[in-house]
Amino acid sequence: MATQIFTNISLLANTRGHSGFVRGDKLANLPSIKNAYIIIEDDTIAEMDVMENFRFSKGNFSLPDNTIVMPCWCDSHTHIVFAGSREEEFIDKIKGLSYAEIAAKGGGILNSAKRLNATPEGELFNAAWKKLEEVSKLGTGAIEIKSGYGLSVEGELKMLRVIKKLKEKSRLKIKCTFLGAHTFPLEYKENHAKYIDLIIHEMLPVIEREKLADYIDVFCEKGFFSAQEMKVICEAGKSYGLKPKLHVNQLNSTGGIETGISLDALSLDHLETLTENEIELLGKYKGASTLLPSAAFFLRMPLQPARTLINAGAAVTLASDYNPGSSPSGNMNFIISLACIQMKMLPEEAINAATMNGACAMEIESDYGSISIGKKANIIFTKPVPSLAYLPYSFGNNLIDKVMIDGTFI
Repeated sequence: MATQIFTNISLLANTRGHSGFVRGDKLANLPSIKNAYIIIEDDTIAEMDVMENFRFSKGNFSLPDNTIVMPCWCDSHTHIVFAGSREEEFIDKIKGLSYAEIAAKGGGILNSAKRLNATPEGELFNAAWKKLEEVSKLGTGAIEIKSGYGLSVEGELKMLRVIKKLKEKSRLKIKCTFLGAHTFPLEYKENHAKYIDLIIHEMLPVIEREKLADYIDVFCEKGFFSAQEMKVICEAGKSYGLKPKLHVNQLNSTGGIETGISLDALSLDHLETLTENEIELLGKYKGASTLLPSAAFFLRMPLQPARTLINAGAAVTLASDYNPGSSPSGNMNFIISLACIQMKMLPEEAINAATMNGACAMEIESDYGSISIGKKANIIFTKPVPSLAYLPYSFGNNLIDKVMIDGTFI
C-alpha cells in the first residue's frame, strides 16, 4: 500500500463529513482545518487533522506556507465531445446576431452535428481526451459529458461510445448523459413526432443494451423541445433506467421547471430566465439547480439570480457547460470567479456549489466532492495564496500548483 503524508497545510478546505446537497445558509459554511496534515493510502483519504496531533516524525511532503488543499472540482454539465470549433459564430455574435438567428441559418447545434457526423470515432476520442487532460490540470476531477451533436442514430451512438471509452481509460470520474433531444435535425423540423420516435425506439434500446449512458437530457426551449415533448422523451428514458438531467429556462420560461420537477429530475440546468414562482419551486425542489455562468457570460445574457435562489433554499450548483458554441472553456476556476464577481456568491458558497453539490448532481457524493476520510483522493494543491478569497479574486491567474486524481499527481 502506497502512503503519502502531506504536512504544513495552511488550510485544508471543505472537510465536510456529510455527503448531500448543501442549501441556503449552509452553503456559506465551508468546513476547514487550519495548519493541517492529510494522509493518502493508495487512492483514498485515510486520515487528516491539525498538525499538533501529527503522530509521525515527518511526512513525505511538507507543503509551502500559505498552501490551500481542497477537493477537485466536480463539473456536472459539459459537452466536451465535439468536432471543431465555432469561432465564426463568435464573430456573428459580436456583429449582433442572436443565438436563435445563428441557429436559424444553420449554425449552432446543427453546425456541430454536421461536423461530428463527418468525424471518425477515433478522432473524436483523441480530441476529447486532450480536453479532459486540460481540465484535469485546472482541477476538475469528476465530469459529466453529454451527447447531442449526433442528432442521428449513428451519430448519437458514436458519441456515446466515445464517452464510454473515455470512462474506461481516464482516471477522472465520468458520468454520461444521452442528449439526443438537443435540437431537431432539419429533416424533422416539421415532423417532431418522427424524430422523437427515432430517439425512443431506435436510440434508447441500443443505449440500454450497450450500457452507454447514465442519464437522459432534453433541451426544453422555444424552437427546440416543448415541455410536453420533454416529458414523453424522459418517461421513455426512465423506462430504460436513465434519470433526467435537463436543460431548462435558458432563453425562455416554457414550463420546463414544473415538468422537470414532476419527472423527478436529478438536476435542472441553465435557469437564466426565471419567474418568482419558478424560484419558489426550485427552493423546494430536491435536485440540483445548476447554474452555468460562463454560457450567460459568453452569450452576453443576464446571469442567473444566484443570491435569490440561495435565499429560496435551492441546491445551487456550478458547472462549466464546456461546449463549442456558448461556453468554449472548461476552466472551473473561472466559473468560481464569475459566480463571485457577477452573481455575488461568497467564495465558500461557490466552492461548495462546484464540489459537493456538483458531486451530488452526478450521484457520486459518497466518493467525491469533499476532503473526507474514505473518499477518493481527488485533490487540488494551490500555489501559496494569502486566503481562500484570493482564488476567485485573482481571476486572471492560474493558482493551481498540483492536482491529484485517485492518489496520483497528474
